[in-house]
Amino acid sequence: MIIYITLGMILGIMVLYLWMIMPKMINRPDMRAFKKYFAHRGLHQDNSISPENSMTAFALAVEKGYGIELDVQLSKDGLPVVFHDESLKRVCGIDKKVKDLTFQELRKLYLLTSQETIPHLQEVLDLVDGKVPLIIELKGQTRDISLCTVVAHYLDQYPGRYCIESFNPLMLRWFKRNRPQVIRGQLSSDFVKSGDTGGDKRLYFLLKHLLLNILSKPNFIAYNHLYHHLLSFKVCRGLYKIPTVAWTIKSVKELQESKKDFDHFIFENFIP
Repeated sequence: MIIYITLGMILGIMVLYLWMIMPKMINRPDMRAFKKYFAHRGLHQDNSISPENSMTAFALAVEKGYGIELDVQLSKDGLPVVFHDESLKRVCGIDKKVKDLTFQELRKLYLLTSQETIPHLQEVLDLVDGKVPLIIELKGQTRDISLCTVVAHYLDQYPGRYCIESFNPLMLRWFKRNRPQVIRGQLSSDFVKSGDTGGDKRLYFLLKHLLLNILSKPNFIAYNHLYHHLLSFKVCRGLYKIPTVAWTIKSVKELQESKKDFDHFIFENFIP
């Protein structure tokens, strides 16, 4: 069977593509008041003193005046804890998942070689207390978005400036529907090239090309800075003028190279 591709079909595909990647366009919040630099998982410098996502690392970021990027997921008993990995093995040395332990069980673990423990989200909010802005990443790749309701409860009472981001467009859609005033960002990358091959390849394709913006309608795009050349990122920034956040910048050289493509920068391993 011969399929004829007409000019009309090509134009239709282009319009569909532009519609699917379109971020929020009307009544956009102003992100210019946010700081330019955000310390990745706090200003962590020494695994024995100020490890990632620790209270000490967050206190150092506040002291130096940097914004903070942090990660939140739920414990077994449904409390929001600040921790990046799904597994506890790399940071805490035990081969279990965060969601398999209660908050009290998690509190008995130490971060890397330090005496720091896994913080509750409220502890971090109390520490920062609006002194610097927060980028709060909501963890979770499944259809279970119960984290959103829990986190929103704490953020509703928080007086400081913050935004949320996630790889999961369903979480962003929850905030779009239930907390439309909260600034939300779509996280993305070239997952295959970055070595993350354990997930659903179809989902990774859609996320890489920002085709799920149709669900999340993000206020900003947080993209792996190594892949800023990808078409959908360039269209969102160039055509739709959406604010962009680079992750994770690890040197002055990377920072300088990224400034033409990004507005805000999540950094680690150096001081910008």
